[in-house]
Amino acid sequence: MDPFRLGEMEEKFAELIWECAPIRSGELAKLCESAFSWKRTTTYTMLKRLCDRGLFANENGLVTVRMSREDFQGVMGEQFVKDNFQDSLPLFVAAFIRKRKLRREEVQMLKKLIDEYEED
Repeated sequence: MDPFRLGEMEEKFAELIWECAPIRSGELAKLCESAFSWKRTTTYTMLKRLCDRGLFANENGLVTVRMSREDFQGVMGEQFVKDNFQDSLPLFVAAFIRKRKLRREEVQMLKKLIDEYEED
């Protein structure tokens, strides 16, 4: 199983944690009951699953973030490029812009990112 591939409810649950963390696990269970109609055991099962994957930690009843939303999205993006474009970012960008023209602002942003990368 890919540790960073989330199902629909896992993703919604992760979003809730990213928005609220740090949060006490009991309070998280109450939020999940309200948001998803989950029982407390469902919340703790799902929390354990995402903690085991390294996204969050639950220590002494306090749920904290181990991987930020942005870092998670970065890993997902890298995996997508690896799985679908032979791990080639240029191939991904080429495929993307074939179907959608980039706006001038997007081109400038990409150039800036590349320039900043080259400076490092």
